[in-house]
Amino acid sequence: MKNLDQITLQKLIDYLAQFISPERLQRIDTVIAQRTRFINIVLEDLYQPHNASAVMRSCDAFGIQDLNVIEQEHRFKPSAGIALGAEKWLTVNRYSGDGALEECFKKLKREGYLLIATSPDQSSPDISEIPVDQKISLIFGAELTGLSEEAFDMADIKCKIPMLGFTESFNISVSAAICMYELTNRLRNSGVQWRLSDEEKLIFRYLWLKKTIRAGEKLVHKFLNGT
Repeated sequence: MKNLDQITLQKLIDYLAQFISPERLQRIDTVIAQRTRFINIVLEDLYQPHNASAVMRSCDAFGIQDLNVIEQEHRFKPSAGIALGAEKWLTVNRYSGDGALEECFKKLKREGYLLIATSPDQSSPDISEIPVDQKISLIFGAELTGLSEEAFDMADIKCKIPMLGFTESFNISVSAAICMYELTNRLRNSGVQWRLSDEEKLIFRYLWLKKTIRAGEKLVHKFLNGT
């Protein structure tokens, strides 16, 4: 992949497109047109597979390409029955072991993301007040304990979902879906350039075509090796 220039990628795309229906190719292009890397999600030490899987499905459904997973205490293990294949279409970046959180946060900050820690603290700004004029990393913690103190300390700001009933918090996957809907909806109605670059569109068109076709890897090998 790293050695493929854009001309070769386009030729590969044209070759692979022969093996799927025009409707499926159109679907891939439609999804790519709505994909964004302007917002990404960070999960710290989730341990319940159904929650991890539900967050992945929401990322795909709301057009968020990147999911960052911090595995210090627990390994990220999505449940295939709930994720329903969403992991195939996302870019999942894993950070494991001691120092994983710091490594993840520093990388995102270098890339220009504003780190927003979700919090049950009702004195925090409402998710609806978070501006969408800067790249955002939205951070969620474990199911029972929430985010670690280290995560709060390294984040740029906190935000909350307003609670109007007796319940003090939402399930992690519900919280993530609400926040994704709120931010992506406002982002798409803003003047911000949130779409993928032309180069990124080309790369994902190739990757998704390859994953869509059952013998995708073999066909790519055949094309590149002339066999």
